[in-house]
Amino acid sequence: MMTTALKDPSTEVACSTTKKVAATVAATKEHSLALSVNQLNVCLRHSPYTPILQDVSFQLRKGEIYALVGESGSGKSMTTLSILRLLPDALEITKGNISLPDTDLFSLTEQEMGDVRGKKIAMIFQDALTALNPVQTVGKQIAETLKLHTTLSATAIRARTVELFAEVGIPEPEKRVDWYPHQMSGGQQQRVMIAMALACEPDILLADEPTTALDVTIQKQILELIKKLTHSHKLAVLLITHDMGVVRQTADRVGVMYQGKIIEQGNCGDFFANPGEAYSQQLIDSLPDRHDYLALKGQQPLLKVEDLAIHFPVRKGLLQRVHSYTRAVDGISFTIGKGETLALVGESGCGKSTTGRAILNLEKTTAGNIWYNNLRLTSMSRREMLPLRKKVQVIFQNPFSSMNPRMTVEDIIEEGMISLGLELSHGERIERIEALLARVKLEPDHRHRYPHEFSGGQRQRIAIARALAVEPDLIICDEPTSALDVSIRAEVLDLLLELQRELNVSYLFITHDLSIIPHIAHRVAVMQGGKIVEQGNTEQVLNQPRHEYTQKLLNAVPAVT
Repeated sequence: MMTTALKDPSTEVACSTTKKVAATVAATKEHSLALSVNQLNVCLRHSPYTPILQDVSFQLRKGEIYALVGESGSGKSMTTLSILRLLPDALEITKGNISLPDTDLFSLTEQEMGDVRGKKIAMIFQDALTALNPVQTVGKQIAETLKLHTTLSATAIRARTVELFAEVGIPEPEKRVDWYPHQMSGGQQQRVMIAMALACEPDILLADEPTTALDVTIQKQILELIKKLTHSHKLAVLLITHDMGVVRQTADRVGVMYQGKIIEQGNCGDFFANPGEAYSQQLIDSLPDRHDYLALKGQQPLLKVEDLAIHFPVRKGLLQRVHSYTRAVDGISFTIGKGETLALVGESGCGKSTTGRAILNLEKTTAGNIWYNNLRLTSMSRREMLPLRKKVQVIFQNPFSSMNPRMTVEDIIEEGMISLGLELSHGERIERIEALLARVKLEPDHRHRYPHEFSGGQRQRIAIARALAVEPDLIICDEPTSALDVSIRAEVLDLLLELQRELNVSYLFITHDLSIIPHIAHRVAVMQGGKIVEQGNTEQVLNQPRHEYTQKLLNAVPAVT
């Protein structure tokens, strides 16, 4: 005889309540879903066995920032272009789908997709200045978006533009709408891009490296603005970045891309506390240790800058008379010892790069002296300076734009040896080029390739090899790692340190990124408004900053802890 167990009423109620809660949570998640990417595969059109993206899947939710991280070439930007259906002709989507809650984006015509771009899905590009039209006012460029997607009158469009400028924190918005992009700072240009993206009140914001080349203080402002707008507008944000500090400070969830695949994703706090993949741990570990300082060298000064001033005349009127002067550099002094690195830090426009150009005798000085090995550079003509160019070299911020794209690596490195009169035969120059490439951890046969055939980190290694070709004693490094991935940046910094130990070369390291200074610099000089407001050994300046501006810079550096 079988007996039927009696159901406990309290258990029934509990089960019922649990089901209702689970259903509510599921409905809430479904309701908050803004975009879904499922099993996305992208390949070369004529080579389907060469995958660019493989089974990429993730979701964007309203009021949340999802960070997609990984090194250059991992597929982050291709994922963004796939969402907007703006892939290059050479690529095609072979599998998967991307959908809004009520729309499959792959089922739309190009005209229908045009209505989605800007209105439902907006984009913030990495370099605001190149993304903005230089011959149109910023107000007109936002007006174009509003004209395309709304029926507002011209008066209402201007009012809406002013309102957007005020919302993203651009000062004097009524005036600035009539400004051109070049009249604005980098941070203001990026704010214009954000205002343009928000113009039609989209549901989704795609931010592709929006702060990569910005100063730490401006980066902090932009990230705080994106975070604030995410919550106030209930935006779903896809933040593409390689900076793990930015991810830690900004994102709610994170996905890690490697060779076209998302290898790990989850809650941001859990990810940093316990990354599941070795590559994820490698990305986190590649951040410089801010508490590992270099020992001071105490060497005799190789370079001495005394009361250096560089003033640019401001001309006005029909006759272009000098109205006033811009004090780009205003009476600064510092020294660099043999085999030592001095980091010159500060925000854009403070005079760092102008100082570097003056040392190279590429900028006319107004006052002061620059001494190199007891030779007064400020009294030399450019012709007299020519023999010394072998001793003072430079590594530029953007290695691609500083190389002739029509020249091979061999020609690029050899050019300096020939123009600066190194007494070497062609065979000896080739031997040196191959040795230099090996020293910067590239292959000797890479000398036959062109700049576009290399990654960003490899191009910066070529730039270092070019600077070393003439055996300099001093290299001016002008933001050499600002646009590099964290792991590649670490490799380049380690390479510079290794070369310094081997060759006893000195560096003037110009940067706005204070996080890398302990790893590279023996001493630090902080610039603001053309003046050095604080300088000293690295550990002292970073741990016990005396000036409020230094404190402000340090507080703006994103950290993973």
